[in-house]
Amino acid sequence: MLNHASSDNSPIITLNNITKVYKTSATSNIVLDNVNLELRANEIVAILGKSGSGKSTLLRIIAGLTAPSSGEVYYGHRMIQSPVSGIAMVFQNFALMPWLTVLENVELGLEARKMSAAERRSRSVEAIDMVGLDGFESAYPKELSGGMKQRVGLARALATDPDILLMDEAFSALDVLTADNLRNDLLDLWSDHHTNLKSIVLVTHNISEAALLADRIVILDNETHNFRPEIAVPLSHPRNENSPSYLQLVDNIYRQLTDSTRLARFKPLHISLYHHLPEAQISELSGIIEILAKPEFKGHKVDLPQLADELSLNVNDLFPITELLEILRLAKVYNGDIELTEVGLSFANADILERKQIFSQQLVNYIPLAKFIRQQLDQSPDHTVTAAQLTADLEKHLSEEEASQSLKTVIEWGRYAELFAYDSNRALLSLENPG
Repeated sequence: MLNHASSDNSPIITLNNITKVYKTSATSNIVLDNVNLELRANEIVAILGKSGSGKSTLLRIIAGLTAPSSGEVYYGHRMIQSPVSGIAMVFQNFALMPWLTVLENVELGLEARKMSAAERRSRSVEAIDMVGLDGFESAYPKELSGGMKQRVGLARALATDPDILLMDEAFSALDVLTADNLRNDLLDLWSDHHTNLKSIVLVTHNISEAALLADRIVILDNETHNFRPEIAVPLSHPRNENSPSYLQLVDNIYRQLTDSTRLARFKPLHISLYHHLPEAQISELSGIIEILAKPEFKGHKVDLPQLADELSLNVNDLFPITELLEILRLAKVYNGDIELTEVGLSFANADILERKQIFSQQLVNYIPLAKFIRQQLDQSPDHTVTAAQLTADLEKHLSEEEASQSLKTVIEWGRYAELFAYDSNRALLSLENPG
């Protein structure tokens, strides 16, 4: 298979100073801040980033499905203000109509165009054949596996004969083997010029997927809401996952995904009372600490790619846990590596009760929301506070979803640390077990 390249490198999509802000009654949440990007012909571009970095929002803006708060998007010389012919999108959740057959679902993408029923049928059958679903035209979605459903979504997009294919984590809901199969088939379609596609843009949280597919990788930063320096990928397809150049690429991506302000040396990560807390569980945190405390790792830095492989985790699962380890001063994460601190080693060697004590101390010292809740409980006459009170305060600074998630997360941590108890039936926090 050959690399999909040509002498034509002109931009077909241009993003000029794209900003997206979601406003609530009390606050504004910046998702994208003055983002600029050119998507050129004959390249696959991967957009990476941690959860909440705005990857999917950016893709929907390119597709014309979401309007930016400011800035412009151009498809050639035409400003995109709504969905346009020439740009097609494949979604994560398949987006199939269960009462329609495979053929009818694929034809849906063509119904808005003024073409005859015969032409719609012909183009849809051709797209179905192209993605390997020949013979399943009359099947309903309930009869299909996850991989087959996503092939229907891909066929629906290809039937419109687009210049640009946008893919929003299109393989993330599939099992490993099925996803790998679909990636290979996508590369076959791309490299063998079976379509008129000029560019593919994929949002993914899977570093290996980006390294295997993309000619260029751009990373959205959660803090700046903009891109970090892009990564050019000079490797042709197919790529050898065991080659030194591929492994170096993966390592480089991990380094870029760790905080760029702390690449050269470690600086402790400080957070505010209204920080959107990472959605990490105690069991996950303990598991990583135990792995890093193994004799072969103890006292040494460990590559994040190596740790991800050890745990079979993708970037969206790994980074919330490593962020919590950093905040609690249990580990240092910098330059694409991770190592335990002295406190982290103490946690690893402690028994269950000692671990609770260490976690409790670090939680009060470094998670302002946990400390605030404990103070509220100490000062309350009956030593209780409602979750609704806390949520209302958080929503002055966070979105409704972020406030809910952060409170749910800190309650889990606080219960484990025995800082406070929680009665889920009454949504009430207290200093004593309500039971």
